This record gives sequence, C-alpha cells and structure tokens, in this order.
Amino acid sequence: MRKYFLFAIVLFLFFISESIQAQLAKDSWGLGFGFKYPRFLSINTTISNTNYGGFLSIQRNFSEHVALRLGGFYSHLESEWTDPTNLKQTTSSDLLGGNLDLMVYLFPCEPVSIYIYGGAGVLYRMLDNKRTVTLDDNAIAGQLSSGLGIEWEIASDWKFVSEFGYNLGLNSELEGAIGAGEVNGRDSYLKANLGLLWYFSKGEPSKYCQLYSGLSQQMPDPVDYERIEEMIKRHIPREVVKEVVVEKPVASVDKWVLVGVNFEFNSTKISPESYPILFDAVKTLLKNTDLRIEIQGYTDNIGSESYNMKLSQRRAEAVKGYLQSKGISGSRLRATGFGESNPVADNKTAEGRAMNRRIEFKIQ
Repeated sequence: MRKYFLFAIVLFLFFISESIQAQLAKDSWGLGFGFKYPRFLSINTTISNTNYGGFLSIQRNFSEHVALRLGGFYSHLESEWTDPTNLKQTTSSDLLGGNLDLMVYLFPCEPVSIYIYGGAGVLYRMLDNKRTVTLDDNAIAGQLSSGLGIEWEIASDWKFVSEFGYNLGLNSELEGAIGAGEVNGRDSYLKANLGLLWYFSKGEPSKYCQLYSGLSQQMPDPVDYERIEEMIKRHIPREVVKEVVVEKPVASVDKWVLVGVNFEFNSTKISPESYPILFDAVKTLLKNTDLRIEIQGYTDNIGSESYNMKLSQRRAEAVKGYLQSKGISGSRLRATGFGESNPVADNKTAEGRAMNRRIEFKIQ
C-alpha cells in the first residue's frame, strides 16, 4: 500500500509541474530535506529490505547548469547471515554522515529538470550484532557517490526532488562482516531519495532561460524596430508585388517579412532580439489555425553560394523547430533555404548584411 501511495504522489506532482513555467535564477541558495531508502548492493552477507533514512542538504547554484551540494544523511540498513548453530542473524548498520557533491543540470530551464552528480564524503558507521567480532562497533569511513536526479517544479521557490544514487564505501565494513581472505574490499549500497528543495535566496533572473523560453523580458540593448522596418522597406525591389513588411499577416498578403528576426554571422543561432518577434508570430499562427506557411531562410553573400544555400536551410529549420516547440503543428510548416538570393539590403555594409540574414514567411 505504501508503494502505491508514493507512486500516486509522484504522479500528481508530475502533472502539476507540467503546468508551471520554470522561474530560474543564475545564482541561488536552496535547502533540501526528505526521506531516503538505502539498500546494500555488494556485501559479504545477505541483503535485507528493512531499510530507511533521511537527508538534509544546502545547495549553491552558481549558474543555470552547475551547483554544489553539501548534505547530511542518516541511513539504517540491515543484512542477514547464518551463525555456526544454523540460526539466522540480523546485523543493523546505522550510517550518519555527510557528502559534498558537484551537480550538473542537463535541462535547467524546464519545469522537470534532470541532473547528474558525483562527489565524496565521510560517514560514522555504527554496528549492532556484527558478524566479524574483530571489527569495531563504531568507526569512521569514507565513501564516493554518483547518481541521477530530477527536480519537479511545484512553485516558484519549491521543487520536488527524486534521486537515485550509488555509494561506494572505501572499506568492507559497512555491513559488519569481512569475507575470508578478503583484502581491501569495498562495500556498496544504493539509495533512492524523495524530498523537497526550497530556494530561499535567488539572484537575478536567468537571461539564458528567458531566451530559451522564447521571451526576453530584459534585453540589454533596446531594438529600434521602426528603423529596421524602414531600412527593409527602402531596399525591397520595386518590381516585387504583394510583398509588404509587417509584423502580423493580413489576408491580402502573400509574404510575411519578420522584421528583426536575424542570425549571428555564419551561424544558425537566432539573435536574442528575435525571440519576441517570433513569439508574436506564434500567437498569430495559433489564432489562425488554417494558415500554412513556407519558412524561407536567407543569408548574406559572404561565403560560397552552395554553403550559403545549406546555411539558409538550417536557419529555416531552426525557426521551424522553435515554432513547433510552441505548439504549431509541423504539417503547417515547410522550411526552405534560398541562400544569398533576393537581398533586401546592401551586402557591402555590415548593417546591410545583418538585414540579409533573415527569415520570411510565405503564406501558402
């Protein structure tokens, strides 16, 4: 019954977390606490399932991807063995210790964030009814640790933490038994943690995650969209008909030029100031569900024509991927690269080349 109850809690928190947008800070402090289930993995006696424990930790997140965690824990583990009279005996191992772990977040901006960790620590081992009588009842030992965890966001400052780890003792005394002829053996055990993490102190909001989500609320340099729009209007060829520069499509428009959506030089990386424009395009496409578009990518004239053709295709694919990530069906989108053709500005100037590294939507 207990297992089903825990599973229901985890499932409930998962659905809650899916509806919450991550609010991440670059620098932050967190306090973690919860329950743990330890279980011997490699020992000289028979493994028992009668185990329990708890943990308390303080965590320092230096960036979106890297953190250090100092944690304390208590673990009660049991193992079984048969004495010379053929009676089954139970040894209790109580471990009280601390660990310092380096944590690396693989997807820090998601409401469900996966991380890996590795570290080392010390523990105070206490034995009851040990099998090897020559061992001390109480002793200090070291351990190495590694594992995988998931943080599930349940509020702006709170996360539910589930973690699975492997711990390797630096001797063979954790279960109170030394094997015959054993030299420098290593006991090991697994752990499963369930708990909460409270971020009690945060620095400035993460600009990295704001860009990742497609909304840059704090841009260091304001973009003069009117100047960009006027520049493109001046350079659009006179003979082109039914092409206007707009931020939102209208029924009579064949082509939709995304003013200000540009790319870094020789790259498919979308420039930071482009995300608010793309987000507005997403809102328009979500409102007009029958609208189908061809995403047309362009480059400047630096580099070979064949290379620019491939680069423009990748840029169009990058924008298509962004639109799909925001809920636009891929069946409504087609990505096409046009290389350095059809420039809208003079490639002889840096400003003009930046304008030519652009995206246009052709309404199908």
